[in-house]
Amino acid sequence: MKRLGISVYPARSSTQEIHEYIDRAAEMGCTRLFSSLLPVDDPREKIKNDFLEMNRHAHDRGFEVVLDCNPSVFSKLGVSYRDLEFFKEIEADGIRLDMGFTGNEEALMTYNPQGLMVEINMSNNTHYLDTIMDYCPDPNKLIGCHNFYPHTYSGLTVDHFCACTDNFRKHGLRTAAFVTSQAPDTFGPRPIATDGLPTLEMHRHLPLHLQVEHFISMGTIDDVIISNCYPSDEELAILKDLPRNLVCFDVELIDTLPEVERSIVLDELHFNRGDVSANFLRSTQSRVKYKGHEFKVLNAPATIRRGDVVIESSEYGHYAGELQIALADMENSGKSSVVGHVPEIEHFLLDTIRPWQKFRFREVR
Repeated sequence: MKRLGISVYPARSSTQEIHEYIDRAAEMGCTRLFSSLLPVDDPREKIKNDFLEMNRHAHDRGFEVVLDCNPSVFSKLGVSYRDLEFFKEIEADGIRLDMGFTGNEEALMTYNPQGLMVEINMSNNTHYLDTIMDYCPDPNKLIGCHNFYPHTYSGLTVDHFCACTDNFRKHGLRTAAFVTSQAPDTFGPRPIATDGLPTLEMHRHLPLHLQVEHFISMGTIDDVIISNCYPSDEELAILKDLPRNLVCFDVELIDTLPEVERSIVLDELHFNRGDVSANFLRSTQSRVKYKGHEFKVLNAPATIRRGDVVIESSEYGHYAGELQIALADMENSGKSSVVGHVPEIEHFLLDTIRPWQKFRFREVR
């Protein structure tokens, strides 16, 4: 993940609320702002004034601004794919086409003299993108973003999401997807009841930071955008401290863990060996760094459980000091120390770690 973003909806929030949220998000490192023109029914001049004020404030805080629209919005605002000046007048950096044209129009729009990015919908696994590419767009101005889904059970499956995303990746285009806050009384662009606004259905009720970590672990999404307003301070605080280039597992450590073992878990950069095992993720550099150190058996239950964090004892010879995360339940030889556990809610992330993929741990109590 390269950037984290937020969404704001002027039709449903006051200017002050939006500015305060942009300020909070800027402090935690957000640099992308999404908003929507689809539900806005105000006169053209009011839309221009409202969005210009918001966009200027966002730019002052270092945000890139992309606005959701479609052909009907073009018609309502009196603009066309040949003339995008209105969006430049309100100081947008790009427009997202929730519904597109025929492919030729999208390609032509990427050469707009205003320099706007043209973002297209990523959530349909069709030949739409290939058609646009056949018309030779400017690839430096063409980007993609998935939808979000307010209705329970309507979000994308992981398989469909990956198929759609891979189509954009093969063309080298920038990608984006949405995650949803779990704070109470959140809302989206329209005055309808929602049960979150995720791209992936499996994310709908997950903690916000785990949704972000899932996209980080996939490694295929460049921009992750919080879709609903407004996330809690607690959610934003976790995201602020979250590494954006690797997965950071929560871990509950055993009491009285010796200093070396504690440092191995919390201070080292871990990666899964290339010769992967079906039974555990293996991080082996600690056994090299601490070669010769005596690793005593600290906690050796009869069964190692999925999600257990293991450090091998010196009774395992040259494996001493190796860190592992169990992917399945297995019998303990009596030589393996279970030093901690990844919470069950994060276990799905274990299955996303690829060979050589890096990860860290964050202690929770």
